[in-house]
Amino acid sequence: MKALKYMMMGMLVSLTASCGNDWLDVESSTKIPTETAIQNLDDVEYSLNGIYDVMRSTNYYSGRMIYYGDVTGDDAQSIKTGKRTTSYYMLDYTKDSGPSSHWSYAYKIIQNCNIILSQIDGLDVSEDDTEYFNDLKGQTLALRGFALFDLTRFFGYPYAKDGGASLGVPIVTEVSNTENKPSRNTVAQCYEAIIKDLKEGADLLDEEFNKGKINKWAAMLLLSRAYLYMEDNQNALITAEAAIAGAEKNKYRLWTNDEYGTIWGTDFASSDPGEVLFELVNLTVDGVGKESVAYLCWQAGYDDYCLTSSFYELMQEDPDDVRNQAYTVVPKTKRAYIAKYQPQSGKAVEDSNIPVLRLSELYLIAAEAAVKLNNNDKAVKYLDAIVSRANPEKTVQGKTVTLDDVLLERRKELFGEGHRFFDALRNHQTIVRKESTKEFPEIAETSHLKMVDESVSFDWNYYRVVLPIPKAEMNSNPNMQQNPTYGD
Repeated sequence: MKALKYMMMGMLVSLTASCGNDWLDVESSTKIPTETAIQNLDDVEYSLNGIYDVMRSTNYYSGRMIYYGDVTGDDAQSIKTGKRTTSYYMLDYTKDSGPSSHWSYAYKIIQNCNIILSQIDGLDVSEDDTEYFNDLKGQTLALRGFALFDLTRFFGYPYAKDGGASLGVPIVTEVSNTENKPSRNTVAQCYEAIIKDLKEGADLLDEEFNKGKINKWAAMLLLSRAYLYMEDNQNALITAEAAIAGAEKNKYRLWTNDEYGTIWGTDFASSDPGEVLFELVNLTVDGVGKESVAYLCWQAGYDDYCLTSSFYELMQEDPDDVRNQAYTVVPKTKRAYIAKYQPQSGKAVEDSNIPVLRLSELYLIAAEAAVKLNNNDKAVKYLDAIVSRANPEKTVQGKTVTLDDVLLERRKELFGEGHRFFDALRNHQTIVRKESTKEFPEIAETSHLKMVDESVSFDWNYYRVVLPIPKAEMNSNPNMQQNPTYGD
């Protein structure tokens, strides 16, 4: 396996400069080689670095992708109007003002993956490089599936709402040009394509730690998550269990109770990768800047969003839960801030690495799938690992684990990592923006902003739980359909 090459992305050569399709804006400042420039496996890795660079943008996983899933839920909120997170938090967008970056950045990744996949099988690869070839192709497939999964979550209703019959997004598996005017596929068709890419990718990917890049266990986490989202609980459990076993055989492990509160800023390495299966590596010389999620949820930074008082109350029910160390209460502002995005040694806060996929989530996926399959033994096994790690005095051994138990632990374990909104909706829960029922002087300045009633309490029937298709895409593609109500 070749080591990760950190490259100055501004030096990359142009990506299919003639592409220019309005519906799929593939021009960006992070460009990969043209189709004809991919002549060998080094070119493929060079191109993949460009894709990871798009992914670590503040418009994607170093920023908006993370905080969208939090502030649209009930555990985090914008601090005041006019903040970067405010429109998401209030679900305040129309067909003319909806955010476009979730669409454009994910399709940039898909387009770039398609360029690689259109060329890679034709390369002259020696027998000694077969493993390297397989890993690069596996990464490309997994990243394409990952991007389509994100698009489907943002622009399509939860699978469980109608069995995937509603509209998702266009599935694009070929290099696009100006003639392409695709229509939307269904959510079910999108998940079929997501599963296909992630399965094929996982089968090819290397098992070892690969800093800043997708490996087999990260792809299998995504695959098990996709199965869970589409209610294929049997495959979700099988895949999660296999991924847990394989990852732990390759030195990944759940963090201990003692290290949990301080480990977030660690520069993970192959000798002890901990539980971060995939993280985005931000360099000081090539950082993402102050639009990073780390800077936005830092009280000395943009001070953009914080935990809600109701979630703070939930966490205070067990003061000995180590996950209370993953947020910081600031006396000056009287708010609680997410503290999971910590800078590695020598870095500024805004250049913190972004942990995207953690082993903890695999345990929670396995527990949730087991509950839904009425397999209490496995539900207890996987949930107890999370519960007892959080507080060694607590256990679910000897109990009948419920779905509410698992979803509660998901909230406590994954807050600030972009999950709550999607977890609530796919399980047809109601999100309620409410204040704490008790007084907490230490967070006295925390209160929800005024918003329309429909955004205070809602479930998957509220039309704004999916984003509107961006206006530019609607204007340029006559085959594109707008999400219901936005188009009225």
